[in-house]
Amino acid sequence: MTTALAADPARSRGRRHPEPEGATRGPRDAFQRDRDRIVHAIAFRRLRHKTQVFVAPDGDHFRVRLTHSLEVAQIGRTIARALGLNEDLTEALCLAHDIGHPPFGHAGEDALRQVTALAGGFDHNGHTLRVLTRLDSPYPRFPGLNLTWETLEGLAKHNGPIARPDWALAEADADFPLALAEWPGLEAQVAAVADDIAYDNHDIDDGLRAGLLDLGALLTVPLVARTWAGVRARFPDVTEHRLHRELVRDLIGVMVSDVIAATRARIADAGVRDGDEARRLGHALSGFSDELAGEERVLKQFMYANLYHSPRQLAVAAAVHGLVRRLFAAYAADPTLLPPAWREALPAADPYRTRHIADFVAGMTDRYAISRHRELVGPVDLPDGF
Repeated sequence: MTTALAADPARSRGRRHPEPEGATRGPRDAFQRDRDRIVHAIAFRRLRHKTQVFVAPDGDHFRVRLTHSLEVAQIGRTIARALGLNEDLTEALCLAHDIGHPPFGHAGEDALRQVTALAGGFDHNGHTLRVLTRLDSPYPRFPGLNLTWETLEGLAKHNGPIARPDWALAEADADFPLALAEWPGLEAQVAAVADDIAYDNHDIDDGLRAGLLDLGALLTVPLVARTWAGVRARFPDVTEHRLHRELVRDLIGVMVSDVIAATRARIADAGVRDGDEARRLGHALSGFSDELAGEERVLKQFMYANLYHSPRQLAVAAAVHGLVRRLFAAYAADPTLLPPAWREALPAADPYRTRHIADFVAGMTDRYAISRHRELVGPVDLPDGF
């Protein structure tokens, strides 16, 4: 059941481009329509073949950017429901939060940031707004998906206020002001912490599955050790390997329960009565308790040292970083290599020319980028299995 704190679709600040009344294609409110537009977007489908942690994994059981987004949405809806927030808006934000990621995750992003440095750079969060307001345009009357203000606002600043937006975010804000200096609504705050919970835990699962994480080393993290002790107490006769996913489930449960309790306490202490008051408060209400936030930081430090920055992962990141740079250079040197629609829309001068080429490369999936590199530049050498 929703409460007064929930964003009300009937009181939405609207869409950038007015739409005719009655053109809803079914009994859906504004936030439900946003969620559905995201699910049906080409950019959302492409997340199926974009890196989460492992690049173009051979194994079918590793997460990709799409399955990550689905897991974030499941966790986000659970928290939103417990807090009486708008579940549909929360789900829309969770599903779309990574839609601006280029191929190969953060390695691809770093490469695009470097090659576009003189044109303003590249940031996946700003690019998410660019995709949703300009690039993915399935409707005949307007560019982009024409999402509500609340969805675009939450995506722009789900990690907090933005004092110095990058050019893409500033462009979206100039066209449809998103109050970037304020905190976002509660649904966006929930989406942000759901993202942390999801990737903390599914990266543990994938790291153990890939053999890049060792359970013994992982148990040096107090939060994990305490949770593992509870798992072993319930299942003393089950082999360790069969309990890996039970550990992950319990960790998610611990984190979700903590966020719900801590957020309820902060809301009560602050005395906020609606989402707008939450925006003006000047700090986040939804998140971990101080104690669990400290423990979660220790877990993240372990994951960076032992998974994200492991020698094998760094070697793969370096390889795909070079791949994206070379692919961008090929299109920049000879724009006739672009598909016809992209070639015809190519601006004549920078920074718009460089940004246009970066838009095209950023939209690629891992496998399409690898295929185009082989065709235009040369062989791609990546370690087997990842």
